[in-house]
Amino acid sequence: MTHTHTDTHADTDADTHAAVTRATHAVVPRAAIDVTTAGLPAWLDPVAQAARSVRPQQLSRFLPPESGAGRQSAVLILFGDGPRGPELLLMERSGTLRSHPGQPSFPGGSLDPEDGDQATTGPLRAALREAEEETGLDPRGVQLFGVLPRLYIPVSSFVVTPVLGWWRAPSPVGVVDPAETARVFTVPVADLTDPANRATAVHPSGHSGPAFLVESALVWGFTAGVIDRILHYAGWERPWDRARQVPLDWRA
Repeated sequence: MTHTHTDTHADTDADTHAAVTRATHAVVPRAAIDVTTAGLPAWLDPVAQAARSVRPQQLSRFLPPESGAGRQSAVLILFGDGPRGPELLLMERSGTLRSHPGQPSFPGGSLDPEDGDQATTGPLRAALREAEEETGLDPRGVQLFGVLPRLYIPVSSFVVTPVLGWWRAPSPVGVVDPAETARVFTVPVADLTDPANRATAVHPSGHSGPAFLVESALVWGFTAGVIDRILHYAGWERPWDRARQVPLDWRA
């Protein structure tokens, strides 16, 4: 993967990442929010360990602008125990949205002022709030156990903080607002690691990246890239045919 940013920026991002973790244990003027690995199932330990050590450039070549520009946002990467073992919660964005229409994604969105400081606990609250608004998820059943370094989506100028969660007490989920969400679904981790479900998505612009063909959906772009890196650094990745291509069209 090409590294286009300096070590100085990486250190700054790492410091911000550490500040988020420290702040979750500080007194805040609203309901406390915490990040803890206490009580996690053993199978999530590799993900929690990766979150503590992974650096921004190891996740993506697209990192937040050094100028500080960009729309601050957060996504919830929520792992649960399903009928077929460990699974991940995803949603399909409405086809009428301006940003990434019809694309499978993690629940998430822009930070609101009431979420608080964007450098500390704001992304944590935003990830849970957006997940509740988009999927009906009960955030009281979610244990946040890690925060990944901030990443960047150039096409929409989003600066994204990926927040890791354990679905400790599962709650019903589904489409809350059809104008925002077309579908809410879970994907077994076993399907994500199955080489038969993996491919490289190729956009007419020339951009290419990992993709997953799961649950009647093509997961690609930012979401697929983050899943791919989590599988890799957690040691769950299985060899797959990177020459297998799935073409995208200009509407993607």
